[in-house]
Amino acid sequence: MDAITGIIAFSLYLVSTLGLALRLKGDNFFNQKPIAYLLMPGFAAVILHGFLLYKTLFTANGFQFGFFDAASSVAMVISWLVLLISIQRRTEILAVVILPISAITLLIDSIGTSSYILAYDAPQGLKVHVLVSIIAYSLLGLAACMSIALSLQNKMLHNHRPGGLMKKLPPLQVMEKLLFDFILAGFIGLTLALLSGFVFLEDVFAQHLVHKTVLSIIAWLVFAILLIGRFTIGWRGRTAIRWTLSGFISLMLAYFGSKFVLEFIVLS
Repeated sequence: MDAITGIIAFSLYLVSTLGLALRLKGDNFFNQKPIAYLLMPGFAAVILHGFLLYKTLFTANGFQFGFFDAASSVAMVISWLVLLISIQRRTEILAVVILPISAITLLIDSIGTSSYILAYDAPQGLKVHVLVSIIAYSLLGLAACMSIALSLQNKMLHNHRPGGLMKKLPPLQVMEKLLFDFILAGFIGLTLALLSGFVFLEDVFAQHLVHKTVLSIIAWLVFAILLIGRFTIGWRGRTAIRWTLSGFISLMLAYFGSKFVLEFIVLS
């Protein structure tokens, strides 16, 4: 039954992606359809994805949250966020990129194995740390995707090509506001994740978490400087894009890089 549910979710992700892609391409049939119709398969896929994740994560021995589980969870949350945004904003291009990634992570998670188990009697604060971390990574991951779209917008404007794809994206000012809204929300989440991590992780070095901690702090500093620059001297454009991507890369190395090394190299 789970396999059938997974196939349905995977297919719905691709159906929604195809419809949105054809809409972006200018297909008359899909342009005439309300955007909500094209997003509905995506929402259904995310709901099924969440159902499968719930069954995967909560095991008899505890809360399973390995590398593939984490990747699938982050992809699902980002998909949910971008679908919600696309109802009101012209962000279909983000959905066309992100939904297939969610489909792939769902597929990989269904065949991958995990060795990381968080016992149900673990401190509540540690569970909160895991949850807040996923939310923060998802928000900042979406911000990174938006910064790439913003980079494309800037490049097309500088090359005096305002038509085509440009018309399919929200205005530059709207994209920048959305970008910094997500960065601010993600930064708050990352701050809470770091604080809860310091409180509930007893020995960073013994738990092979020193690299994760250092890289997470670097990412936090990058996003802090970016937000200060934004609200004090009005950083935007290429500067904002570079800082956003730099912070996100550091964060992904911190979380997924350390998880990959710990689960597939140290514990193999």
